[in-house]
Amino acid sequence: MSEPIRFLLNGVERSVEGPKATTTILDHLRNAEHLTGTKEGCAEGDCGACTVLLVEPDGAGGVKRRAVNACIQFLPSLNGRAVETVEHIGRDGLHPVQEAMVDLHGSQCGFCTPGFVMQLYAGWWNGTLGDRQAVKDLVSGNLCRCTGYGPIIEAGLRAGAAPVPDSAAADGALADRLDAMRGGAVFDYAGADGSRWLSPRDVDTLADLYAAEPEALLVAGATDIGLWVTKQHRDLPLLIDVSRVEDLRMIEEGPGSLFVGAAVTHREALERLAGIHPALGELLRRFAGYQIRNAGTVGGNIANGSPIGDLPPALIALGGRLHLRQGERMRRLALEDFFIEYGRQDRAKGEFVAAVEVPLLGANQRFFCHKLSKRFDSDISAVMAAMRLTFDGEVVTEARIAFGGMAGTPQRAGAAEAALSGRPFDAAAAEAAALALAEDFTPLSDMRASAGYRLKAAQNLIRRFRAEHEGGVATRVLEVA
Repeated sequence: MSEPIRFLLNGVERSVEGPKATTTILDHLRNAEHLTGTKEGCAEGDCGACTVLLVEPDGAGGVKRRAVNACIQFLPSLNGRAVETVEHIGRDGLHPVQEAMVDLHGSQCGFCTPGFVMQLYAGWWNGTLGDRQAVKDLVSGNLCRCTGYGPIIEAGLRAGAAPVPDSAAADGALADRLDAMRGGAVFDYAGADGSRWLSPRDVDTLADLYAAEPEALLVAGATDIGLWVTKQHRDLPLLIDVSRVEDLRMIEEGPGSLFVGAAVTHREALERLAGIHPALGELLRRFAGYQIRNAGTVGGNIANGSPIGDLPPALIALGGRLHLRQGERMRRLALEDFFIEYGRQDRAKGEFVAAVEVPLLGANQRFFCHKLSKRFDSDISAVMAAMRLTFDGEVVTEARIAFGGMAGTPQRAGAAEAALSGRPFDAAAAEAAALALAEDFTPLSDMRASAGYRLKAAQNLIRRFRAEHEGGVATRVLEVA
Protein backbone atom coordinates (compact mmCIF):
# COMPACT_ATOMS: atom_id res chain seq x y z
CA MET A 1 0.00 0.00 0.00
CA SER A 2 1.41 3.36 -1.04
CA GLU A 3 2.52 5.79 1.64
CA PRO A 4 2.57 9.58 1.27
CA ILE A 5 5.87 11.45 1.07
CA ARG A 6 6.21 13.14 4.46
CA PHE A 7 8.75 15.90 4.93
CA LEU A 8 9.25 19.39 6.31
CA LEU A 9 9.29 22.25 3.84
CA ASN A 10 10.61 25.46 5.37
CA GLY A 11 9.57 24.16 8.79
CA VAL A 12 6.03 23.13 7.78
CA GLU A 13 5.04 19.48 7.47
CA ARG A 14 3.99 18.24 4.05
CA SER A 15 2.28 14.99 3.07
CA VAL A 16 2.36 14.53 -0.70
CA GLU A 17 0.64 11.90 -2.82
CA GLY A 18 0.21 11.56 -6.57
CA PRO A 19 3.34 12.91 -8.32
CA LYS A 20 5.32 10.38 -10.30
CA ALA A 21 8.28 8.89 -8.46
CA THR A 22 10.74 10.76 -10.68
CA THR A 23 9.29 14.21 -10.11
CA THR A 24 12.22 16.40 -9.16
CA ILE A 25 12.31 18.45 -5.99
CA LEU A 26 12.77 21.53 -8.16
CA ASP A 27 9.61 20.90 -10.17
CA HIS A 28 7.61 20.30 -7.01
CA LEU A 29 8.91 23.47 -5.35
CA ARG A 30 8.18 25.67 -8.32
CA ASN A 31 4.99 24.13 -9.70
CA ALA A 32 3.20 22.78 -6.63
CA GLU A 33 4.54 25.00 -3.84
CA HIS A 34 5.07 28.15 -5.96
CA LEU A 35 8.46 28.71 -4.36
CA THR A 36 10.13 30.23 -7.40
CA GLY A 37 13.27 31.50 -5.70
CA THR A 38 14.82 28.13 -6.54
CA LYS A 39 15.81 28.39 -10.21
CA GLU A 40 16.39 25.96 -13.06
CA GLY A 41 19.53 26.83 -14.93
CA CYS A 42 20.86 23.56 -16.37
CA ALA A 43 18.69 20.66 -15.08
CA GLU A 44 21.81 18.54 -14.67
CA GLY A 45 23.44 19.64 -11.42
CA ASP A 46 26.11 21.84 -13.00
CA CYS A 47 25.13 25.45 -12.31
CA GLY A 48 23.84 25.42 -8.72
CA ALA A 49 20.93 27.82 -9.36
CA CYS A 50 18.57 25.20 -7.87
CA THR A 51 20.51 24.71 -4.62
CA VAL A 52 18.46 23.94 -1.51
CA LEU A 53 19.41 22.86 2.00
CA LEU A 54 18.61 19.27 2.95
CA VAL A 55 18.40 18.40 6.65
CA GLU A 56 18.27 14.83 8.00
CA PRO A 57 19.01 12.90 11.20
CA ASP A 58 22.71 12.20 11.67
CA GLY A 59 22.21 8.96 13.64
CA ALA A 60 23.70 10.49 16.78
CA GLY A 61 20.71 12.42 18.08
CA GLY A 62 21.26 15.51 15.94
CA VAL A 63 20.94 16.51 12.30
CA LYS A 64 23.28 17.11 9.40
CA ARG A 65 22.80 19.79 6.79
CA ARG A 66 23.96 19.62 3.20
CA ALA A 67 23.32 21.63 0.08
CA VAL A 68 22.03 19.65 -2.91
CA ASN A 69 20.84 20.29 -6.45
CA ALA A 70 17.04 20.23 -6.43
CA CYS A 71 16.95 19.82 -10.22
CA ILE A 72 18.13 16.19 -10.16
CA GLN A 73 16.97 15.01 -6.74
CA PHE A 74 13.69 13.10 -6.77
CA LEU A 75 10.77 14.13 -4.60
CA PRO A 76 10.34 10.78 -2.74
CA SER A 77 13.91 11.13 -1.46
CA LEU A 78 12.59 13.87 0.85
CA ASN A 79 10.59 11.41 2.94
CA GLY A 80 11.71 11.82 6.57
CA ARG A 81 13.89 14.80 5.72
CA ALA A 82 13.55 18.57 5.77
CA VAL A 83 14.25 21.00 2.96
CA GLU A 84 14.83 24.75 3.19
CA THR A 85 14.65 27.20 0.30
CA VAL A 86 15.87 30.76 -0.09
CA GLU A 87 12.43 32.11 0.86
CA HIS A 88 12.79 30.54 4.31
CA ILE A 89 16.09 31.99 5.41
CA GLY A 90 14.96 35.57 4.80
CA ARG A 91 11.61 35.25 6.55
CA ASP A 92 12.63 37.27 9.65
CA GLY A 93 14.90 39.76 7.92
CA LEU A 94 18.10 39.28 5.99
CA HIS A 95 20.35 36.44 7.09
CA PRO A 96 24.07 37.32 7.48
CA VAL A 97 24.74 35.58 4.15
CA GLN A 98 22.11 37.71 2.42
CA GLU A 99 23.34 40.87 4.14
CA ALA A 100 26.88 40.20 2.98
CA MET A 101 25.72 39.55 -0.59
CA VAL A 102 23.86 42.89 -0.58
CA ASP A 103 26.58 44.94 1.09
CA LEU A 104 29.39 43.55 -1.08
CA HIS A 105 27.46 43.60 -4.38
CA GLY A 106 27.44 39.84 -4.82
CA SER A 107 24.48 39.93 -7.21
CA GLN A 108 23.97 41.50 -10.60
CA CYS A 109 21.35 39.85 -12.84
CA GLY A 110 20.27 37.85 -9.79
CA PHE A 111 19.35 34.56 -11.47
CA CYS A 112 22.13 32.58 -9.81
CA THR A 113 21.94 34.47 -6.51
CA PRO A 114 19.46 32.22 -4.63
CA GLY A 115 21.68 29.22 -5.32
CA PHE A 116 24.79 31.02 -4.08
CA VAL A 117 22.93 32.20 -0.99
CA MET A 118 21.77 28.67 -0.17
CA GLN A 119 25.22 27.22 -0.73
CA LEU A 120 26.86 29.82 1.50
CA TYR A 121 24.07 29.34 4.04
CA ALA A 122 24.94 25.64 4.21
CA GLY A 123 28.59 26.58 4.63
CA TRP A 124 27.67 28.99 7.44
CA TRP A 125 25.81 26.25 9.29
CA ASN A 126 28.63 23.74 8.81
CA GLY A 127 31.49 26.12 9.58
CA THR A 128 33.12 25.76 6.16
CA LEU A 129 33.55 29.45 5.34
CA GLY A 130 36.80 29.80 7.23
CA ASP A 131 39.14 31.04 4.52
CA ARG A 132 39.22 32.11 0.89
CA GLN A 133 40.10 28.69 -0.52
CA ALA A 134 37.35 27.05 1.54
CA VAL A 135 34.79 29.49 0.15
CA LYS A 136 36.04 28.89 -3.40
CA ASP A 137 35.73 25.14 -2.91
CA LEU A 138 32.26 25.56 -1.43
CA VAL A 139 30.91 27.45 -4.46
CA SER A 140 32.67 25.22 -7.01
CA GLY A 141 29.24 23.90 -8.06
CA ASN A 142 27.70 27.36 -8.57
CA LEU A 143 28.07 29.30 -11.81
CA CYS A 144 27.74 33.07 -12.18
CA ARG A 145 28.02 34.90 -15.51
CA CYS A 146 28.06 38.47 -14.13
CA THR A 147 30.13 39.17 -11.04
CA GLY A 148 33.37 37.36 -11.67
CA TYR A 149 32.91 35.65 -8.28
CA GLY A 150 35.06 38.11 -6.35
CA PRO A 151 32.20 39.84 -4.48
CA ILE A 152 30.54 36.48 -3.79
CA ILE A 153 33.71 35.08 -2.25
CA GLU A 154 34.09 38.21 -0.13
CA ALA A 155 30.47 37.80 0.98
CA GLY A 156 31.18 34.23 1.97
CA LEU A 157 34.17 35.29 4.05
CA ARG A 158 32.16 37.96 5.84
CA ALA A 159 29.24 35.58 6.47
CA GLY A 160 31.67 33.01 7.83
CA ALA A 161 32.51 35.36 10.68
CA ALA A 162 28.85 35.60 11.77
CA PRO A 163 28.11 33.43 14.83
CA VAL A 164 26.12 30.21 14.39
CA PRO A 165 23.54 29.72 17.16
CA ASP A 166 23.72 26.79 19.55
CA SER A 167 21.00 24.61 18.06
CA ALA A 168 21.74 21.29 19.78
CA ALA A 169 18.40 21.10 21.60
CA ALA A 170 16.39 22.19 18.58
CA ASP A 171 18.34 19.83 16.32
CA GLY A 172 17.61 16.90 18.65
CA ALA A 173 13.89 17.64 18.56
CA LEU A 174 14.04 18.02 14.79
CA ALA A 175 15.83 14.69 14.41
CA ASP A 176 13.12 12.97 16.45
CA ARG A 177 10.41 14.59 14.36
CA LEU A 178 12.04 13.54 11.09
CA ASP A 179 12.65 10.00 12.33
CA ALA A 180 8.94 9.69 13.10
CA MET A 181 8.14 10.60 9.49
CA ARG A 182 10.38 7.95 7.95
CA GLY A 183 8.01 5.05 8.50
CA GLY A 184 8.90 1.40 8.92
CA ALA A 185 11.47 -0.94 7.42
CA VAL A 186 10.56 0.08 3.86
CA PHE A 187 9.11 3.36 2.66
CA ASP A 188 6.84 2.41 -0.26
CA TYR A 189 5.54 5.21 -2.48
CA ALA A 190 3.52 4.85 -5.68
CA GLY A 191 2.77 7.75 -7.99
CA ALA A 192 -0.58 8.16 -9.70
CA ASP A 193 1.06 7.04 -12.94
CA GLY A 194 2.05 3.68 -11.37
CA SER A 195 5.71 4.55 -10.85
CA ARG A 196 7.08 3.27 -7.56
CA TRP A 197 9.80 4.20 -5.07
CA LEU A 198 11.04 1.78 -2.41
CA SER A 199 13.41 2.92 0.33
CA PRO A 200 14.66 0.17 2.70
CA ARG A 201 16.51 0.92 5.92
CA ASP A 202 18.78 -2.15 6.22
CA VAL A 203 20.88 -4.17 3.81
CA ASP A 204 19.04 -7.47 4.31
CA THR A 205 15.77 -5.85 3.28
CA LEU A 206 17.51 -4.24 0.31
CA ALA A 207 18.89 -7.62 -0.76
CA ASP A 208 15.44 -9.20 -0.55
CA LEU A 209 13.77 -6.37 -2.47
CA TYR A 210 16.35 -6.37 -5.23
CA ALA A 211 16.31 -10.16 -5.54
CA ALA A 212 12.52 -10.01 -5.96
CA GLU A 213 12.68 -7.03 -8.36
CA PRO A 214 15.98 -7.38 -10.26
CA GLU A 215 14.75 -5.04 -13.01
CA ALA A 216 14.45 -2.20 -10.51
CA LEU A 217 16.87 0.69 -10.78
CA LEU A 218 19.03 1.36 -7.73
CA VAL A 219 19.37 5.04 -6.92
CA ALA A 220 21.49 6.80 -4.29
CA GLY A 221 22.41 10.42 -4.99
CA ALA A 222 20.67 10.51 -8.41
CA THR A 223 23.54 12.62 -9.76
CA ASP A 224 23.60 10.46 -12.88
CA ILE A 225 20.12 8.94 -12.95
CA GLY A 226 18.54 12.36 -12.47
CA LEU A 227 19.79 13.32 -15.93
CA TRP A 228 18.08 10.27 -17.43
CA VAL A 229 14.85 12.02 -16.48
CA THR A 230 15.67 15.70 -17.03
CA LYS A 231 17.70 15.28 -20.23
CA GLN A 232 16.67 11.95 -21.75
CA HIS A 233 13.04 12.05 -20.55
CA ARG A 234 13.12 8.39 -19.66
CA ASP A 235 10.35 6.65 -17.74
CA LEU A 236 11.74 4.84 -14.70
CA PRO A 237 8.90 2.70 -13.35
CA LEU A 238 10.58 1.22 -10.27
CA LEU A 239 13.38 2.68 -8.19
CA ILE A 240 14.98 1.37 -5.01
CA ASP A 241 16.63 4.07 -2.94
CA VAL A 242 19.79 2.82 -1.16
CA SER A 243 20.72 6.14 0.45
CA ARG A 244 19.03 5.29 3.78
CA VAL A 245 20.56 1.82 4.18
CA GLU A 246 22.73 2.41 7.22
CA ASP A 247 24.83 -0.72 6.54
CA LEU A 248 25.95 0.90 3.27
CA ARG A 249 26.89 4.20 4.90
CA MET A 250 29.75 3.01 7.06
CA ILE A 251 33.45 3.85 6.75
CA GLU A 252 35.62 1.47 8.73
CA GLU A 253 39.33 0.77 8.88
CA GLY A 254 40.42 -2.83 9.13
CA PRO A 255 43.84 -4.50 9.02
CA GLY A 256 45.57 -2.90 6.05
CA SER A 257 42.41 -1.60 4.36
CA LEU A 258 39.72 1.04 4.49
CA PHE A 259 36.17 -0.22 3.91
CA VAL A 260 33.81 2.34 2.36
CA GLY A 261 30.11 1.56 2.09
CA ALA A 262 28.49 2.01 -1.31
CA ALA A 263 26.10 4.73 -0.06
CA VAL A 264 28.86 6.90 1.44
CA THR A 265 28.87 10.25 -0.34
CA HIS A 266 32.01 11.64 -1.90
CA ARG A 267 32.02 14.46 0.63
CA GLU A 268 31.85 11.96 3.49
CA ALA A 269 34.61 9.85 1.94
CA LEU A 270 36.96 12.73 1.16
CA GLU A 271 38.76 13.10 4.47
CA ARG A 272 39.22 9.36 5.01
CA LEU A 273 40.52 8.76 1.49
CA ALA A 274 42.79 11.79 1.82
CA GLY A 275 44.21 9.99 4.84
CA ILE A 276 45.44 7.25 2.52
CA HIS A 277 47.17 9.82 0.33
CA PRO A 278 46.70 13.60 -0.11
CA ALA A 279 46.36 13.17 -3.89
CA LEU A 280 43.16 11.17 -3.31
CA GLY A 281 41.72 14.03 -1.30
CA GLU A 282 42.76 16.48 -4.00
CA LEU A 283 41.04 14.28 -6.60
CA LEU A 284 37.78 14.29 -4.64
CA ARG A 285 38.06 18.04 -4.03
CA ARG A 286 37.81 18.40 -7.82
CA PHE A 287 35.08 15.78 -8.19
CA ALA A 288 32.17 17.64 -9.82
CA GLY A 289 30.86 20.46 -7.58
CA TYR A 290 30.21 20.63 -3.86
CA GLN A 291 26.50 19.85 -4.16
CA ILE A 292 27.22 16.79 -6.30
CA ARG A 293 29.81 15.58 -3.78
CA ASN A 294 27.16 16.00 -1.08
CA ALA A 295 24.81 13.63 -2.93
CA GLY A 296 26.81 11.35 -5.25
CA THR A 297 28.13 8.15 -3.72
CA VAL A 298 31.26 6.06 -3.95
CA GLY A 299 29.24 2.99 -4.95
CA GLY A 300 27.27 4.88 -7.56
CA ASN A 301 30.41 6.24 -9.20
CA ILE A 302 31.67 2.67 -9.53
CA ALA A 303 28.45 0.82 -10.35
CA ASN A 304 27.39 3.02 -13.25
CA GLY A 305 30.52 1.85 -15.09
CA SER A 306 31.40 5.15 -16.71
CA PRO A 307 34.77 5.10 -18.54
CA ILE A 308 35.40 8.63 -17.26
CA GLY A 309 34.45 8.16 -13.61
CA ASP A 310 37.19 9.79 -11.53
CA LEU A 311 37.39 7.43 -8.58
CA PRO A 312 37.71 3.94 -10.19
CA PRO A 313 41.17 4.45 -11.75
CA ALA A 314 42.58 5.62 -8.42
CA LEU A 315 41.02 2.72 -6.53
CA ILE A 316 42.17 0.23 -9.17
CA ALA A 317 45.73 1.50 -8.86
CA LEU A 318 45.51 1.02 -5.10
CA GLY A 319 44.32 -2.57 -5.56
CA GLY A 320 40.71 -1.92 -4.56
CA ARG A 321 38.25 -4.79 -4.22
CA LEU A 322 34.47 -4.71 -4.46
CA HIS A 323 32.14 -6.42 -2.03
CA LEU A 324 29.01 -7.46 -3.92
CA ARG A 325 25.80 -9.01 -2.61
CA GLN A 326 23.00 -10.96 -4.29
CA GLY A 327 20.37 -12.17 -1.84
CA GLU A 328 22.37 -14.02 0.81
CA ARG A 329 25.37 -14.52 -1.48
CA MET A 330 28.43 -12.33 -0.95
CA ARG A 331 31.55 -12.16 -3.10
CA ARG A 332 34.70 -10.10 -3.47
CA LEU A 333 36.02 -8.97 -6.81
CA ALA A 334 39.10 -7.04 -7.90
CA LEU A 335 37.79 -3.67 -9.02
CA GLU A 336 39.42 -3.84 -12.44
CA ASP A 337 37.59 -7.12 -13.11
CA PHE A 338 34.21 -5.48 -12.49
CA PHE A 339 34.42 -3.48 -15.72
CA ILE A 340 33.99 -5.83 -18.69
CA GLU A 341 33.32 -3.44 -21.57
CA TYR A 342 31.55 -0.16 -22.15
CA GLY A 343 28.14 -0.31 -20.47
CA ARG A 344 28.70 -3.82 -19.11
CA GLN A 345 29.89 -4.84 -15.64
CA ASP A 346 30.35 -8.15 -13.85
CA ARG A 347 27.14 -7.87 -11.86
CA ALA A 348 24.36 -10.47 -11.93
CA LYS A 349 20.65 -9.68 -11.79
CA GLY A 350 19.70 -8.63 -8.28
CA GLU A 351 23.36 -8.13 -7.29
CA PHE A 352 24.55 -4.80 -5.93
CA VAL A 353 27.75 -3.13 -4.78
CA ALA A 354 27.80 -3.16 -0.98
CA ALA A 355 31.25 -1.70 -0.29
CA VAL A 356 34.69 -1.08 -1.71
CA GLU A 357 37.80 -2.23 0.12
CA VAL A 358 40.73 0.12 -0.38
CA PRO A 359 44.19 -1.16 0.66
CA LEU A 360 46.25 1.27 2.69
CA LEU A 361 49.69 2.21 1.44
CA GLY A 362 52.71 0.40 2.82
CA ALA A 363 55.94 2.11 3.78
CA ASN A 364 57.57 0.79 0.61
CA GLN A 365 54.83 2.04 -1.72
CA ARG A 366 54.31 5.34 -3.57
CA PHE A 367 51.04 6.57 -5.00
CA PHE A 368 50.30 9.18 -7.65
CA CYS A 369 47.08 10.36 -9.30
CA HIS A 370 46.08 13.30 -11.44
CA LYS A 371 42.99 14.48 -13.31
CA LEU A 372 43.04 16.46 -16.55
CA SER A 373 39.92 18.43 -17.49
CA LYS A 374 39.05 21.62 -19.33
CA ARG A 375 37.85 23.32 -16.14
CA PHE A 376 39.58 22.84 -12.82
CA ASP A 377 36.34 22.58 -10.85
CA SER A 378 33.09 20.82 -11.64
CA ASP A 379 34.19 19.13 -14.85
CA ILE A 380 34.46 15.62 -16.24
CA SER A 381 37.92 14.19 -16.90
CA ALA A 382 39.48 14.05 -20.31
CA VAL A 383 42.16 11.77 -18.82
CA MET A 384 42.42 10.42 -15.29
CA ALA A 385 45.62 8.60 -14.28
CA ALA A 386 46.70 6.81 -11.12
CA MET A 387 49.71 4.70 -10.21
CA ARG A 388 50.91 2.73 -7.21
CA LEU A 389 54.49 1.46 -7.15
CA THR A 390 55.94 -1.04 -4.68
CA PHE A 391 59.70 -0.82 -4.09
CA ASP A 392 62.48 -3.05 -2.84
CA GLY A 393 65.08 -0.39 -2.22
CA GLU A 394 65.20 1.57 -5.47
CA VAL A 395 63.76 -1.20 -7.63
CA VAL A 396 60.07 -1.37 -8.57
CA THR A 397 58.77 -4.83 -7.64
CA GLU A 398 55.14 -4.17 -8.60
CA ALA A 399 53.50 -1.46 -10.70
CA ARG A 400 49.77 -0.81 -10.85
CA ILE A 401 48.79 1.86 -13.38
CA ALA A 402 45.18 2.67 -14.24
CA PHE A 403 43.54 5.21 -16.52
CA GLY A 404 40.09 6.63 -17.12
CA GLY A 405 39.10 8.26 -20.40
CA MET A 406 41.50 6.10 -22.42
CA ALA A 407 39.20 3.15 -23.19
CA GLY A 408 35.59 2.01 -22.91
CA THR A 409 36.15 1.23 -19.23
CA PRO A 410 38.55 2.27 -16.48
CA GLN A 411 41.51 0.04 -17.30
CA ARG A 412 44.99 -0.99 -16.21
CA ALA A 413 48.00 -0.35 -18.44
CA GLY A 414 49.67 -3.76 -18.55
CA ALA A 415 52.46 -2.92 -20.99
CA ALA A 416 53.39 0.23 -19.09
CA GLU A 417 53.39 -1.73 -15.82
CA ALA A 418 55.73 -4.32 -17.32
CA ALA A 419 58.06 -1.56 -18.51
CA LEU A 420 58.51 -0.35 -14.94
CA SER A 421 58.78 -3.67 -13.11
CA GLY A 422 62.20 -4.87 -12.03
CA ARG A 423 64.03 -1.57 -12.48
CA PRO A 424 64.47 1.77 -10.70
CA PHE A 425 61.83 4.38 -11.38
CA ASP A 426 64.17 6.71 -13.21
CA ALA A 427 63.76 8.83 -16.33
CA ALA A 428 64.56 5.92 -18.65
CA ALA A 429 61.98 3.66 -17.00
CA ALA A 430 59.34 6.38 -17.06
CA GLU A 431 60.02 7.00 -20.75
CA ALA A 432 59.69 3.30 -21.52
CA ALA A 433 56.41 3.12 -19.63
CA ALA A 434 55.11 6.26 -21.33
CA LEU A 435 55.83 4.88 -24.79
CA ALA A 436 54.30 1.52 -23.84
CA LEU A 437 50.94 3.21 -23.31
CA ALA A 438 50.50 3.12 -27.09
CA GLU A 439 50.28 -0.68 -26.73
CA ASP A 440 47.77 -0.46 -23.90
CA PHE A 441 45.28 2.03 -25.31
CA THR A 442 43.70 3.24 -28.53
CA PRO A 443 41.74 6.20 -27.20
CA LEU A 444 38.82 7.85 -28.97
CA SER A 445 38.27 11.46 -29.95
CA ASP A 446 35.23 13.21 -28.49
CA MET A 447 34.09 16.61 -27.26
CA ARG A 448 36.51 16.52 -24.32
CA ALA A 449 39.74 15.61 -26.11
CA SER A 450 41.18 14.12 -29.27
CA ALA A 451 42.73 10.67 -29.35
CA GLY A 452 46.16 12.18 -29.94
CA TYR A 453 45.81 14.55 -27.00
CA ARG A 454 44.70 11.76 -24.70
CA LEU A 455 47.65 9.53 -25.55
CA LYS A 456 50.18 12.35 -25.30
CA ALA A 457 48.67 13.61 -22.04
CA ALA A 458 48.68 10.10 -20.55
CA GLN A 459 52.34 9.68 -21.48
CA ASN A 460 53.17 13.03 -19.93
CA LEU A 461 51.43 12.03 -16.72
CA ILE A 462 53.78 9.05 -16.40
CA ARG A 463 56.67 11.49 -16.80
CA ARG A 464 55.08 13.83 -14.24
CA PHE A 465 54.77 11.01 -11.72
CA ARG A 466 58.46 10.25 -12.16
CA ALA A 467 59.27 13.93 -11.55
CA GLU A 468 57.14 13.89 -8.39
CA HIS A 469 58.97 10.76 -7.26
CA GLU A 470 62.27 12.52 -7.72
CA GLY A 471 60.96 15.60 -5.89
CA GLY A 472 60.98 17.80 -8.96
CA VAL A 473 57.27 18.67 -8.79
CA ALA A 474 55.56 20.00 -5.70
CA THR A 475 52.38 18.18 -4.73
CA ARG A 476 49.70 20.21 -3.02
CA VAL A 477 48.69 18.83 0.35
CA LEU A 478 44.93 18.95 0.81
CA GLU A 479 43.53 20.96 3.69
CA VAL A 480 40.13 19.52 4.56
CA ALA A 481 37.62 22.24 5.45
